[in-house]
Amino acid sequence: MTSHVLDYVQLPERDLKQIAPRLSKGDKVEVRLRIGNRDDRDVQLPQRAVELVEVLLDHLLRGERVAVLADEPELSPTDAAAILGISRPLVVHRMDVGDLPFRYVGKHRRTKLKDVLALKEKLDAQQKALAALAEDTEELMRDHDL
Repeated sequence: MTSHVLDYVQLPERDLKQIAPRLSKGDKVEVRLRIGNRDDRDVQLPQRAVELVEVLLDHLLRGERVAVLADEPELSPTDAAAILGISRPLVVHRMDVGDLPFRYVGKHRRTKLKDVLALKEKLDAQQKALAALAEDTEELMRDHDL
């Protein structure tokens, strides 16, 4: 079974302008649930769900694109590429060199979402370290006229 990356969502500028001034750090978020044609009713969300909604809103209000993924067992290289922000051929290369565990289903490669997210975390850490190194190098060159 594979999962598909859902469409990325980004709030339009007018929605950002309408919501942003009204929300501030520490505000509580209420959700009104309407099921079918029945009346609205208040629903108490579990704390973990509230935290998830807060994280979602935080990213959206910063103007970032957000995607919600279901934790399904396996992904295709195309889905993994969308999550990692790299090309499909590079995902296949990462699989071939052992950076991303996978298995074959017939002739098709499949990888676990948890392995893709672990690789993303590793790549993000490497990118952050490279950016810090580049900044340090530029500072040394500037300070020592190199």
